[in-house]
Order: sequence, then structure tokens, then C-alpha cells
Amino acid sequence: MERLRVLTLNIWNRQGPWEARRRLIVDGLRREAADVVALQEVLRLERSEAGRLCQGEELAAELGLRLCYGPAHVLDPQRGFVLGNAILTRFAVLREVNLPLPNPERGEERALLHALLETPAGALPMFVTHLEWQLHLSWVRCQQVRFIADCMDQQVQRARAEGLDVLPAVLAGDLNAEPDSDEVRFLRGLHPLPGLDGSPPRSVYYADCFALVGQGDGATFCRSNRYAAREHEPDRRIDYIFVGRVDGRLRGEPLAARRCLTEPVEGVFASDHYGVVADLQVGPRQRELV
Repeated sequence: MERLRVLTLNIWNRQGPWEARRRLIVDGLRREAADVVALQEVLRLERSEAGRLCQGEELAAELGLRLCYGPAHVLDPQRGFVLGNAILTRFAVLREVNLPLPNPERGEERALLHALLETPAGALPMFVTHLEWQLHLSWVRCQQVRFIADCMDQQVQRARAEGLDVLPAVLAGDLNAEPDSDEVRFLRGLHPLPGLDGSPPRSVYYADCFALVGQGDGATFCRSNRYAAREHEPDRRIDYIFVGRVDGRLRGEPLAARRCLTEPVEGVFASDHYGVVADLQVGPRQRELV
């Protein structure tokens, strides 16, 4: 296995014409043939008139993929009505962990879903998240990404301690933040952030795939999508795929990135967000002699 394809999409739960959107999502995911799909705003309803409902299970079944699901925001505790994150993959799942993110404003709860995946190229630490959405709450998102970075380090170290051949970690999702925000600059190694416990600032580095090798327009929440246009917000790139530093065998390098699921069919878009897909080098290589 030389390349790994990762795709991320906020599926907008069941808003809008869900059945028509579901078909576009399934067709789009099948067309892109990603090895790992990160989804946000995935609705799960334990008790309804139609019985149990889980969008993640629906999509995984249609695509023939394995599902990992992590609840985040409880909308109705009585009915078990939650929104969360999901990972769809063709790989075996070695471990699954779901962690609540810091929520200092007591708004909608957010979470980080982690799955350790067994790929032919090595164990892949995959993470998916969806950060606080309000435009003025960058400080909350800063706390959330600092927490995420610490969690990612812990899970990667845990996998290595178990003797696994660990690939560079991948983080994907809807960060609700633009590339020049402090929270995204922290992930890109451009801005240090203190710990939540008052510990000194630290910095990390994850490659922003679209920033490095992206093709075309990068805005993922924008007015060209009529579902997003109704919010009257500026066009923004807020959906990302990050990968850890290239390792000693040159694994983890972003090779290509672009938006996906951008075209409507009979006026229907797959979601109010556009997706992002990236190809990563996961086969080992040797450094060229100078």
C-alpha cells in the first residue's frame, strides 16, 4: 500500500431534503473511494417511531464500510437523541476512543473520536472532531485544539508502546476556523498555546494538506452552496485534513488535496459544507542522495 486516501465531510445531520442528500453523499463517497472517511454532525436517535436511527450505520451499510461512532452533543436525553462524529473505513479497527472536548462556554458539547486502524502500511491513528461553531469563540477553539493535540500525543505514544508500526497521525474535521486563526495556526506549528491546567505554552506541527498541495478554491462553507448561503456568512475554508510530520521512512507526506461533493443535482447539494479529500504517502521510501 503506497497511498492512503482520507475524506472529511460535515453531513449537516438530517436537515434539508435528507433522502436526496443521502443519495448524493453515498454516490460521492463511493466515487471518491476513500480508505478512511471522517464525518461530523452525524445524528443518532435511540428511540423513535421508526425505531433506532443512526446516520453513520446507514451510510456504512450502504458503502460496505466499518463504522466508529462518537457521541458529542446530547439534544434529547429522554430519546437518546445525539449528534456526533463518525469514522467509516475499510480497515480493521484496533481501538476506538471518544473524548469530550473542553466546553468553557457551556454551549454545544463537542468531542474527539479516535480510531486506531490496521492498514497494510502500518497502524493509523485517525482522529475526527468538530469544534465550537460561533464566530467570536476563537478562544474556546484554542482550548479545544490544545486538548486535542495532547490527546493525539497520548494515543500515538500508547500505540508505539504496544510495539506497533505507527504511521503519522491524521486529524480531520470541521474546525469552524479559518487558516489564519490562532487555533489553526497552532496546529500548523505557527502559534504556541498554554495548557488548560496553566502549564507553559507548547507548539505542535501537523501538515495542513490543502494548504500544501491543494487544488483550486479551498472554501468549504460558502455562498455557492445555497444551504450555506442562507447563513449570510463570508466564504471560508473551515474543513481540514491534517497529518503529522513525515517519519523516518518518509511516510505521511501530503500528495494531493481538493474539495469534493461540490456539485448539486437538481438543486440539491450533498450538505451545507463541501468535503475535502487528500492523498497521503504511506509506503516507505528512501531519501535521495544529494
